[in-house]
Amino acid sequence: MNIDLTQGDIKEQIKKLAIPASVGFFFHTMYNVTDTYFAGMISTQALSALTLSFSIFFMMIAFAGGMSEAATALVGNALGKKEKEKAADIALNALLFALCLSLVLTIVGVLTTPYLMSVLGAEGGYLDESLAYINVILYGSVLFVFSFFINALLNSVGDTKSFRNILIFSSIINIALDYWFVYGGLGIRPLGVSGISWATVITELITMLYLFYKLKKTPLWEGEKAFRSLKKFHFDKKVFIQLFKQGFPPSINMVLMATGIFIITYFAAPFGKEVVAAFGIGMRIEQIILMPTIGLNVAVLAIVAQNNGALKFERISETIRTALYYGGLISLLGMALLLLGAEALMGIFSNDIKVIEEGALYLRIEAFILYTFVIIFVHLAMLQGIERPGFIFYISIFRQIVAPIVLLSIFSFMGLGLVWIWLAIAGIVSFSALITWTYSRKKLAEVTHL
Repeated sequence: MNIDLTQGDIKEQIKKLAIPASVGFFFHTMYNVTDTYFAGMISTQALSALTLSFSIFFMMIAFAGGMSEAATALVGNALGKKEKEKAADIALNALLFALCLSLVLTIVGVLTTPYLMSVLGAEGGYLDESLAYINVILYGSVLFVFSFFINALLNSVGDTKSFRNILIFSSIINIALDYWFVYGGLGIRPLGVSGISWATVITELITMLYLFYKLKKTPLWEGEKAFRSLKKFHFDKKVFIQLFKQGFPPSINMVLMATGIFIITYFAAPFGKEVVAAFGIGMRIEQIILMPTIGLNVAVLAIVAQNNGALKFERISETIRTALYYGGLISLLGMALLLLGAEALMGIFSNDIKVIEEGALYLRIEAFILYTFVIIFVHLAMLQGIERPGFIFYISIFRQIVAPIVLLSIFSFMGLGLVWIWLAIAGIVSFSALITWTYSRKKLAEVTHL
């Protein structure tokens, strides 16, 4: 499958790319939702342990997600220039890069996780349950990294359906495996929280193998230096440098996003395990609401990358306008759902009254800033597509680290209640969206007049 995104109706192209990607990410999020549900069935402590583990796991694996987006941008630009051989060479070097990256992430994760857990206040059985989940995930991180990179290569040629298809299948398998491994049966003893992580790793292996099978059917498998001529493959230092240079800012953005979750969890933890559990559930519900906008992010990156390579800048501007329009409609629907059904949504995952109340408060505040996430996602994808990702690093440092630490430390010192944590985060995200919109428009104008 290969779609030429440098011509044709942009609205249709966004739909063709964003809808399958959104469905795929929805079912990917269902992994976390399913895990959250089964952890809640075990106990509130297990649910809280999963929340602690999630922030650390996401911090490790997010780096791979950002780096993989560099592969989409670089391969997409090469395809836009009609340089098929170069695109294929970048793709294979990207997979070698993924292998090296996965080894580093596994080592760093295993060595640092116990300390990070203790920083968040986990000890005794609470710490044991957290480590039982996260250690299995970390040792299987190579599967997550390769899935990220292979899917990024598929996105670069306009294929977002393969990701959707396998995630629908694997998320269903994950439900069955979660039930089996948590409660035991058929020769498997009950594994508790660690069973949830084993189910995730097995389904991720299935996902990676299927995506690689689909990659073999793309034009990236053709050409003198492509996959059919593995014996002629050569390590390209320049491609590695490009991948790192292009991928580092979005990677840091995603890592800092995970770090931001860690920071919020740190300031929320003193309010009790129920609040930590509520925050974990609330994040997953919010992720589901935002799934279609993440699909827009994938579509914008792929379309902008190819058109930037083809020097068709007018199509880039139209892509941004269209994506923001669709994102606005999605945000309005999500806002209504969160405002009217917060308690009902929380009740799906927990029957603890305090968890439901605290989570509903968080969701109602988040409802008012859904569109600010759209603005940030779309414009950061555009910056990656035009190969100007440097700004991502700075806005991420501000949004995820500096501003939260400063504001939440002040509020904590003043003894303000939990609601002020959620209001502070909402204000930071809104201000960051304004800065991102202003900078991105300026940078696109500069590129257009080069």
